[in-house]
Amino acid sequence: MREVAIFGALVPALLGYFLIAVASFVVVDRLLAMAGAYRVLWHPPLARLGLFLVLFSVLVLLDSGP
Repeated sequence: MREVAIFGALVPALLGYFLIAVASFVVVDRLLAMAGAYRVLWHPPLARLGLFLVLFSVLVLLDSGP
């Protein structure tokens, strides 16, 4: 992992991945809610957490590469 300088402050690259994951989570979550996918799940908040973790993990793993 590397650090990125923003206005002279070093912030971890994970912050960028986190913000992208949040934005993509909001979009996917709304699509799933409109489709009614959360009505058939036993614990919708747990499914939402899992969805966010999958999105965040995919972003980090795609960037780490071989």
